[in-house]
Amino acid sequence: MDFTPTEEQTAAQRLAARIFTDLSTHERLKAAGTGSDSELWKALCGAGLVEAVEATGLLGLVLLLEEQGRTTAQVPFAASCVYGILAVTRHGTDAQRERLLPALRDGSAVVTGAFPARPAVRAVPAGTGTGVAAGSGETGARTARLSGTVDQVPWLRDATHVLVPDQDHTLWLVRTEDAGVEPVELTAPWSAGRLVLDGAPGERLGSERMVSERPGSGRAYEDVQAAARIAFASLQAGVCAGSLAHAVAHTTTREQFGRPLSTHQGVLLRAADAHMDTEAIRVTAYEAAWRYDEGLPWEEAALTTAWWASEAGTRVVHTGQHLHGGLGADLDHPVHRHFLWGRQLDAHLGHATELLAELGDAIAKGGDR
Repeated sequence: MDFTPTEEQTAAQRLAARIFTDLSTHERLKAAGTGSDSELWKALCGAGLVEAVEATGLLGLVLLLEEQGRTTAQVPFAASCVYGILAVTRHGTDAQRERLLPALRDGSAVVTGAFPARPAVRAVPAGTGTGVAAGSGETGARTARLSGTVDQVPWLRDATHVLVPDQDHTLWLVRTEDAGVEPVELTAPWSAGRLVLDGAPGERLGSERMVSERPGSGRAYEDVQAAARIAFASLQAGVCAGSLAHAVAHTTTREQFGRPLSTHQGVLLRAADAHMDTEAIRVTAYEAAWRYDEGLPWEEAALTTAWWASEAGTRVVHTGQHLHGGLGADLDHPVHRHFLWGRQLDAHLGHATELLAELGDAIAKGGDR
């Protein structure tokens, strides 16, 4: 394993850190409320960071999402890169890549995902029941009518498209203008919505007979689900790092009994545990992303980092809040925003117990993808 970033990945991470630090300030986040920061999104796309994910891969995206998590920047970066850029690049047909990627690169199109798959979402072939060719008439690329409801979809209110898996785990791109979108407020300000599909037209991502160009990538649904877990785990690593940074700044300047809080053994132990938890999330996300990019088996690695992000991430954001004392309960304090993001990411990734059970099943089967 070699997680050393390339020059391109390092340059992109530094640029992202500068943009997030300059534009995702406490004042701008308060002004954004529960919505997204459109100016920040334009800046990220204008700097070529969304487009860069095609070249830097999932590991490159992981590095960028860490920087977003540190500042809890309210943009659909993770969603549009995972469910849009990476999904279309890896699993779309040539015609779909040519048609969809330019708008995804410049940010004029945003894709989110209604994951994981739900049995209630059903797809019925469009037209006469034999399907209608999509794109440029490539074999197996079809349209369908989708019906069902997904109660919570992150960044749905910002999206132009949503990637929807049906009851058979086939992936369909649905334009949000063809679906019902009802605003939903989550624990974190993720511009979420309730997706209502009532015969909405959907375009199959890829074609029925396509096989991924990368060995070991698995079926499209499992591949995209794994990439999403890794991406959101890296976002949690950044959230935890940001929470811990606030705690360090507070405990080194706030005094108790004539000395900084950071010199007390209890504070040191809590902070040290939080640091180790954060590093565990980060290194498992790096390994999973590296395996994904290299076409190596990734199922167990993706579940492992998701478990760490859910289990340890919750501990870290609670620690960050506790180390602030009474200030941690202030809803307007920056550390509280990290707490909300950490809890939301825990819920989005799936409960740690469920992830651990899924990981156990994967190990027992011995069939890591």
